Amino acid sequence: MANKNEPKITVAAENRKARFNYAIEDTIEAGIALTGTEVKSVRGGKSTIAESYADSRDGEIWLINANIPEYLQANRFNHEPKRPRKLLLHRKQINKLMGAVEREGMTLIPLKLYFNERGRAKLLLAVAKGKKLHDKRESEKKRDWGREKGRLLRARG
Repeated sequence: MANKNEPKITVAAENRKARFNYAIEDTIEAGIALTGTEVKSVRGGKSTIAESYADSRDGEIWLINANIPEYLQANRFNHEPKRPRKLLLHRKQINKLMGAVEREGMTLIPLKLYFNERGRAKLLLAVAKGKKLHDKRESEKKRDWGREKGRLLRARG
């Protein structure tokens, strides 16, 4: 049963392949600057962040290649689906993320796009390092073994 004190968030888009393709070091919550039609489209649940990433430009962090489709009920004031979107972070957070990307060869990957309890659009951003093919195989073996172990324990018990 859900706890009443738990924050109520509505997940709009999730990057499910990110945990398989990347080794996640750290996560950070960032606000995202959206236009009105983008917010309505995201609430509709059609947006995807699977192929997107974050990059630094002119001392700011931008979300690149996130697909938020056009809002059908909007007319000529609609938005461009794959435009770069500014992420709202504190200066210390931006400097930390830019340092990790430049010095350590990390990548900024969005994990989840959601609305918090106040109705604000937020993006869970991960500082991650790309996995090699053998690392992916190893994590797949661990996952399969966990499933098999669960099956064996259920059959036995």
